[in-house]
Amino acid sequence: MSDIAITTTGSIAHGATDVPLIEQTIGDFFDDMVAKQPGREALVSRHEGKRFTYLELQTESNRLASALLNLGLKPGDRIGIWSHNNAPWVLMQIATAKVGLILVNINPAYRTSEVEYALNKVGCKALVSMSQFKTSDYLGMLRELGPAKLPTLQHIVWIDKPGEGVKEGMQRFSDLLASGDPADARIAQIGKTLKANDAVNIQFTSGTTGFPKGATLTHRNILNNGFFIGECMKLTPQDRLCIPVPLYHCFGMVLGNLACLTHGSAIVYPNDGFDPITVLETVQAEKCTGLHGVPTMFIAELDHPRFKEFDLSTLRTGIMAGSPCPTEVMKRVVEQMHLREITIAYGMTETSPVSCQSSTDTPLEKRVSTVGTVQPHIDIKIVDPLTGAVVKRGESGEFCTRGYSVMLGYWEDEAKTREAIDAEDWMHTGDLATMDAEGYVNIVGRIKDLVIRGGENIYPREIEEFLYRHPKVQDVQVVGLPDKKYGEELCAWIISKPGQTVSEDEVRDFCKGQIAHYKVPKYIKFVPEFPMTVTGKIQKFKIRDAMKDELGLNEEKTA
Repeated sequence: MSDIAITTTGSIAHGATDVPLIEQTIGDFFDDMVAKQPGREALVSRHEGKRFTYLELQTESNRLASALLNLGLKPGDRIGIWSHNNAPWVLMQIATAKVGLILVNINPAYRTSEVEYALNKVGCKALVSMSQFKTSDYLGMLRELGPAKLPTLQHIVWIDKPGEGVKEGMQRFSDLLASGDPADARIAQIGKTLKANDAVNIQFTSGTTGFPKGATLTHRNILNNGFFIGECMKLTPQDRLCIPVPLYHCFGMVLGNLACLTHGSAIVYPNDGFDPITVLETVQAEKCTGLHGVPTMFIAELDHPRFKEFDLSTLRTGIMAGSPCPTEVMKRVVEQMHLREITIAYGMTETSPVSCQSSTDTPLEKRVSTVGTVQPHIDIKIVDPLTGAVVKRGESGEFCTRGYSVMLGYWEDEAKTREAIDAEDWMHTGDLATMDAEGYVNIVGRIKDLVIRGGENIYPREIEEFLYRHPKVQDVQVVGLPDKKYGEELCAWIISKPGQTVSEDEVRDFCKGQIAHYKVPKYIKFVPEFPMTVTGKIQKFKIRDAMKDELGLNEEKTA
């Protein structure tokens, strides 16, 4: 079956099926890869000074799996990881999959109220956390919450560095790891009971209800998506992929780690958080052949004053995703960074994540103006949001996707799951898209008010719900405004309670330490009322237009 739909009139397409789906668990597939190439390099973590061959990565992940079982964790239990990119993150990804634990990704930008909600929502029994990062004191936040606010959390493990002191009531990751036995017979015993359709990962996505939802993903979901993403990039065991995008997000965990591990390639982390100079240094030093990033990352690398000092000639492929890619940026990436085979990907956490991707030989004009064609073993269609009818090629409608990649559902939220996935198993993305005659898809907008700031998806309703808790705020509306650096920035219009005055600083101080930094509105305006329709519906587009005029902001023109 071809990539393009059987019909050429309607906006519907079916992915190729010539390469079969993988029906193994992540642990079994990884062990098979290790058997093929035990001595090949699997992981380089530059900032930690660590290197692992495939056999060493297997040994250490088995050791960790054994240690997690020693804590009393059982298949189906949830264990959180609250960290930026490092070797323990990958070990956790493989170890949990091997013994049936469900890894829960916690965004390192989360603050107390967010981490409390996430851990309790899925009932995490254990958490592996960084100690701190820049201004974030993770262990301090956990102490502040305490056992009373985190009733299911039995174990806190912190990722220690040599020579660091004791943290009361918490275990060092190095001690936990040392307590395991890589030859523990329980690992293979549990492995035999696991199925490809078992849940293996929960990732939180912001919800329009104001609370994040836990998208529950299986081995089959993310292992296959990682494999077919790597196929689009033409990855081989000779490839070395530089991954500066975060692991807590599908971009790092699936498009990065799993794309590499399913092709015997090397995973290379330049740093724990994004820093353009360490990316450039790492590509040169490790002779990386691939590089991932959102457009703002590539811009930061290209515009770094030392950019011309580095030899990037080994680069060939990678993925740019997260937000639309400006044409000029793509041209510079291809010409100046040698990424002639860079691909564009589109997806959402709930679909493991990628539904569409360009390939290494997609013409440049298609790479900058579309998100490619349908991925293998996936069906896509574009429908009228009101009637559900498939629209004609070239017409815009809601992008829907179906196939192995669609999540099991939102954790313990049947109602929200049914809202997203219809009776025929189509996932409704809420994105507006078009499909051309060749089957290339273009994302043209969003049905709801989703704001994408530097690759982070933000639902204004979540910020509104939080700001409503301020004692002086009567009403609030949040919209996205165009921004040259991040694509969009948040703007809040606030109506104060009668007789109260509130300042911008008070609002920002209220947000500090409670919600992630990227969710704090850049622009705050106090108003007496909101623009409304005669039926009382707030017209967010009028707020947006008024602020664009007031601030002199223009939409960034993207192809």
